[in-house]
Amino acid sequence: MLVTGLPADTRAIVQQARQQAADFRFKYGYEVPVDFLAKVLADKAQVYTQHAYMRPLGVVSMLIGIDEERGPQLFKVDPAGYYVGYKATAVGSKETEAHNLLEKKLKGNPQLSYDDTVTTAIAALQGVLSEEFKASDLEVGVVRDGPEGNDRSFRVLPAEEVEQYLTIISERD
Repeated sequence: MLVTGLPADTRAIVQQARQQAADFRFKYGYEVPVDFLAKVLADKAQVYTQHAYMRPLGVVSMLIGIDEERGPQLFKVDPAGYYVGYKATAVGSKETEAHNLLEKKLKGNPQLSYDDTVTTAIAALQGVLSEEFKASDLEVGVVRDGPEGNDRSFRVLPAEEVEQYLTIISERD
């Protein structure tokens, strides 16, 4: 889960997501599907918009995971309670530019390899912000299906690996 916005609200939404995931695991005996968790969080966010005494949470959440039946999933939940699935998305002040760039890249080749996916994400960030990054400037997190589908974990790439991707991007340009 990636959450961006007001710090106190991010803690609140992460706590809600953890509670929902734990309750689901306890009740049904398996991990919560990403689409279900996105729907629950969106429903709660939408309720905040209906009451005068409740302030909507000032956060945008991205939920990323690998579902056993549906495969990789990415959902974005906004403060109004709207949630939608994506192949690639961005959040922030230059969100529209990033969406356009990602849409162009994915239109021609919707099935990217792992390396292509990471380089596309970094290149989109560089292109939209018009900056050249050093490995120490970026934190790249990935969710990857491990060998035989048994290791589905989130990890942050080490600086050396990010540097390799930055080198690939600079040599490609």
